[in-house]
Amino acid sequence: MATTLLDSLATGFKGDGPRRAALDAALRDGLPHARVEAWKYTSLRTLERREFSPAPLPHAPVDPALVAGIPAPRLVFVNGRHDAALSDLSGLPEGARLLTMAEALADPDPRESNVLARSYDRADEVFARLNAALADDGAVLRIAEGVAVESAVHLVFLGQPAEGDQAWHSRHLVELRRGASATVVEHHLAGGDHAHLGNAIAHVHVAAGATLRHARIQDESARATLISRTDAVLARDSSYRRLDLELGGALSRHELNVRLEGDNAELVANGVLLAAGRRHLDTRLGIQHIARDTRCELLWRGMAAGRGRAVFHGGIEIREGADGTDAKLSNKNLLLSDTAEIDTQPVLVIHADEVTAAHGATVGQLDETALFYLRSRGLPETEARALLTAAFVREPLLSVMETPAQRELLEVRLERSVQAQALA
Repeated sequence: MATTLLDSLATGFKGDGPRRAALDAALRDGLPHARVEAWKYTSLRTLERREFSPAPLPHAPVDPALVAGIPAPRLVFVNGRHDAALSDLSGLPEGARLLTMAEALADPDPRESNVLARSYDRADEVFARLNAALADDGAVLRIAEGVAVESAVHLVFLGQPAEGDQAWHSRHLVELRRGASATVVEHHLAGGDHAHLGNAIAHVHVAAGATLRHARIQDESARATLISRTDAVLARDSSYRRLDLELGGALSRHELNVRLEGDNAELVANGVLLAAGRRHLDTRLGIQHIARDTRCELLWRGMAAGRGRAVFHGGIEIREGADGTDAKLSNKNLLLSDTAEIDTQPVLVIHADEVTAAHGATVGQLDETALFYLRSRGLPETEARALLTAAFVREPLLSVMETPAQRELLEVRLERSVQAQALA
């Protein structure tokens, strides 16, 4: 079942044990096809015919101006490789530890490297299996019990032009101990035009009474491919608020899996999909309410223009015994051209009594009355459309980021994308 893609990714592999088993499973089962439900709306036929070489270490020099506007503390990776010169860890308080996965793996304490021990059993988890076999670096953030990190921690991942198409596999960990609090901002940005492949898995652990705010900005090159997965576990009385902005790439797929395992755990996970040109954006949520009196609020907005395609699957499962759950999902979408496409699947499965749950999805077009009103006030049509689309996608930002400065960083990036990609 191996393909050109899988063969190229496996070239030169020398691991053994669980890593060898993960790679063998990926090669045996191959890439998922359209008959696999989880990949029904995302074809991998073009990707499976491509070849990638491993990203070399060290990488070519990078212009420091690319990260000059991102404050410290920040950890920077270029084509999946840590760049110490661009990183700046100043401002971290005592009890907050930020290091690379390579450093964690080199630690003799097995607790530092056990994040790579997870196995993936489903045949459609081929990219997770590849990650389990090939990941060799990433970001590790650990916040000790009771520590409050006031400044946002920035994790920066730059895709940099290079000779030939490169691939990298990254594993990340964000761990907050009991009563800790922090804000993390992921930046997935283009250092120039490229067609590389990035494959990443992030593990998020939020302990009892801890609070994590987490923003992920994906604004990569228009020819890049990004396959990402976030697996989060929430303990009792914890709060996890996150925002995903999918703005770039040729093919981007992100799976967000969250288990609310402790009583009174709270999840707010909002996002925006901005599919312009020929971009294909695929987001798949898998939220599991396991404990009592848990809450989730999912507010997603999607737009598609040109020949772009946005795919959204919002899955919520309320397990037996998870009484008192309050779960809400809203997915509204705008089609801005006749050749664009949006596929949305809200799914709600309830096995418990005494719950409050609601989900809904819509696909429509810009309000012609509002557009007429703005044009009657002297705005050109292009500007009027940009204004309405910017207002449509701003709502998910408001309930996630705490400070005006954090919201402004995200709003500027989002509005710039709306204007630059000519979604009118």
